[in-house]
This record gives sequence, C-alpha cells and structure tokens, in this order.
Amino acid sequence: SNVMVMAESTVLEDIDTGKVERQCRYFKAKVLDDHKAEGTDQTFVDAIDGERTIVFTDKCTSYVNIADYVEIHVTEKSNGQTTKETLKWVHIAISNAKRNFTGTYHKIKKKYLQLYLNEFVYKLNRRYFGERIFDRLLIASITANGH
Repeated sequence: SNVMVMAESTVLEDIDTGKVERQCRYFKAKVLDDHKAEGTDQTFVDAIDGERTIVFTDKCTSYVNIADYVEIHVTEKSNGQTTKETLKWVHIAISNAKRNFTGTYHKIKKKYLQLYLNEFVYKLNRRYFGERIFDRLLIASITANGH
C-alpha cells in the first residue's frame, strides 16, 4: 500500500559543539490510493500549517507540486545518508509502525490499514504528554464538538 508519512521536526543546534539535530514531535500517516501527485498534494495541504513551512522530501515524482504550497521545498535523493539524517524521523516512524503491526497483528487488510495507522500515530504523538494526558483529553473532547 502507498502510505504518506510526515514528521514535524525542529532543528536544534548545540551551541558548544555546533552539532545539529532534529527533534521530532508530531507525525501524520495517510494511506493513498495511488502514487499520483493529486492525492499527495491534497494530503499534504490538509497536513501543513500555512505557507511558512520548510519541507524536506525524497525525490519521489509524487512531490512535484509541493513547492507551490510551502516557503521552501528541499528534495534529496533517497540513500543511506538521507535515511540517517534528513528524513531520519520519517524512517524511524515507518520502521516502528511495521514492527508494531507485525508484532501485534497477524494480518492487516488494506481497508483497515488507515485505522491501524491512526492508532499508531495517535499514541506516537502523545508519547510526551505524561500526567497532562487527562487534561489534553478534556481539551480535545471539548474542542471536537464543533467539528
């Protein structure tokens, strides 16, 4: 199945060493019907927060229009270096999801894949909530009534 995985990250630089890292916070995953740019574009537009966004992607041909929706779009050929650096968190999330699914479920039907991804991403995005989880649940339930 075609799945688009997005990770929101913040660049952090250690002042003493100058080492640059990316801290990752939120993820999104969406099952796509095909690899065409139209579906990718719509998924992407629904996921971003305005035009003041910098996006890093591999050179997949589905991402040709992304530059129209963001401030900066950087593409890099997918290789070992981009897997370990630029797109590190996306690849970690994908491998963790695969490990989670194969360890928990025996078989996943394509029509339910989005539900499994939703559950995985929901848990992943709340990994740092700790004791605030109940308060966040209340806020989410109150604000969701209007949608």
